[in-house]
Amino acid sequence: MTLFDVAEAIILGIVEGLTEFIPVSSTGHLLLAAHFLKFEGSNSFEILIQLGAILALLAVYAEKLWRIAVALPHDREAQHFVIGVLLAFLPAAVIGALLHGFIKDYLFNVHIVCYALIAGGLVLIAIDEMPLQKRFANAYVMSLPTYFKIGLFQCLAMIPGVSRSGATIVGAMLLGADKRSAAEFSFFLAMPTMFGAFVFDLAKSYKTISFGDGTLIAVGFIAAFISGWFVVKGLLDFVSKRGFAVFGWWRIIVGVLGLAALYIWG
Repeated sequence: MTLFDVAEAIILGIVEGLTEFIPVSSTGHLLLAAHFLKFEGSNSFEILIQLGAILALLAVYAEKLWRIAVALPHDREAQHFVIGVLLAFLPAAVIGALLHGFIKDYLFNVHIVCYALIAGGLVLIAIDEMPLQKRFANAYVMSLPTYFKIGLFQCLAMIPGVSRSGATIVGAMLLGADKRSAAEFSFFLAMPTMFGAFVFDLAKSYKTISFGDGTLIAVGFIAAFISGWFVVKGLLDFVSKRGFAVFGWWRIIVGVLGLAALYIWG
């Protein structure tokens, strides 16, 4: 292990944390970064830095999660919201489990990532400017069918480069959520979705996981946690004021540069 390896681990951890909760596709950015950095870390590295981002989200939302948990036995709104999150999680859980092998074998491709980044960027820019009807200004009180339909949109993120948060946010806005509540619900839906994906990958890969690269895993985990914490803390205020167009343009720029780099260097 060299200092260059440590620097790569830090970069990939920061990429994971910065991109996991904004609509730009953390998986797509990690695939591109690892490809061009020629990073050869272990499978455990990829799995455990994602855990760093998950824990960052849980840390920021700990107080809200505690309030929901305390209210759950007797508060109908809390019960409604938890059922809604579970309904939204269900489609991705089923489809992800059924198609996991196909997705890993055929869709985890840097060319697909670049095209998906560009297409998703165009969608985000268009959605940001559309005069959509706003029926929900609170992520906690949407109808149960609306929560389920948002979960169907999340399934589009099975394609690397689409973005889990991006698909969720676009779906929520098309179904009547304002920008802030769409982004906040994407946080709550990320909790079971990311944790479920983490556990599923861990169960599939535990026989091959090695902790020999412990230092790289540790620095990547810490970098993902810190960068993810800052994103979660600031995203809702940012999108309330500026919307999602900036993320759309970022996706297009990264996708175009990625395709150019692949054409030039392979």
